[in-house]
Amino acid sequence: MDVDVAAEVLARLRGVLRESAVEEHDWDAVVAETPIESLGFDSLTILDVLYDVEEEFGIALDPKQVVKTRTIGEIIALLEENTS
Repeated sequence: MDVDVAAEVLARLRGVLRESAVEEHDWDAVVAETPIESLGFDSLTILDVLYDVEEEFGIALDPKQVVKTRTIGEIIALLEENTS
């Protein structure tokens, strides 16, 4: 993935997560290595966010794949796989 494209995807993903989060975070500090659980999302709540991510990116993700993700970078990789 192109560096500019990856940065745009990360920015859009931060926005979706920010809107769905129940906890406040420094969203600008969220990077690919950031664990999802550190943002207050667990495997069940991330499924709630799945719909918003799919709407934002215009794709469908397999919930079984999403539950397995542990970092923001793994979500970005799923987005990349499903948009290619």
